[in-house]
Amino acid sequence: MQLLRTATLRHNFDGQVILLNLLLRNYLHYNLYDQAEKLASKTEFKTDKASSNELARYHFYLGRINAIQLSYTDAYRNLQQALRKGPRESAKGFRSIVTKFLVIVQLLLGEIPERTIFRTKGIIHSLDPYLQVTQAVRNGDVNLFKQSLEKYSAVFSKDKTFSLIQRLHHNVIKTGLRRINSSYSRIYFKDICSKLGLESVQDAEYIVAKAISDGIIDATINHQEGYIRSSDNVDIYSSNEPEKAFAQRIDFCLQIHNDAVKAMRYPPDFKKPKDEKVEKAKETDTDAEIADLIDDDDEE
Repeated sequence: MQLLRTATLRHNFDGQVILLNLLLRNYLHYNLYDQAEKLASKTEFKTDKASSNELARYHFYLGRINAIQLSYTDAYRNLQQALRKGPRESAKGFRSIVTKFLVIVQLLLGEIPERTIFRTKGIIHSLDPYLQVTQAVRNGDVNLFKQSLEKYSAVFSKDKTFSLIQRLHHNVIKTGLRRINSSYSRIYFKDICSKLGLESVQDAEYIVAKAISDGIIDATINHQEGYIRSSDNVDIYSSNEPEKAFAQRIDFCLQIHNDAVKAMRYPPDFKKPKDEKVEKAKETDTDAEIADLIDDDDEE
């Protein structure tokens, strides 16, 4: 911190960038995420003065901080920037760890990463554990998710992604509930326990009630007989949802157009009358004609 203060006072921009990255890395190594977030928020990173490698490191550290603090959208944006700014061919270890965090954050956002991510040249084998976790989340398979955690717990702990992967357990249960809701018109809580690997019927009832209140599934609970009944699927095209979605897209496009018009720049003399330019052109033409006449007289 003393070196960073000295570099700031002396306007040593390269030193500020490198020292800030070193401090953030040190905080993250000892799991001091609150101190790292305070340091990043209260200091200015010289983006225009930093090299692409230092900028990639800074975005990677910010992505890890935001992911731990539940700011998944910001974390996803920072990790994407880290991949773009980082080396393309070399630094396989850096690209591997950034891709791992990017996959987990994308899963936490409720999205499924594309298959091509796990086929990135040079880091295919290192992403195998995260591919299994992705498959478990995609299929809503709680048993596969638990097996992946047990099998690759050492790998996740080494990558410091174990705590983030544990948060995916709720996403797996939500996906499994959606699949059950679409497959069964009526199902008992004990069957839900066996399918999702839950501990008790009471836990299943609480989880289903929470999913219904959050709008994840559309069903009703029969507490007396201990089952849930799925509601009939409604054709979305018979409702006003397509119209609303189309209106939102139109508003988005119009907003982009208006922002582009506001951001347009014009030359300084754009609003000046064009008469001055015409008069100057006429004066130059008349001067040229007089000069030609004088030359002809001289020749005669």
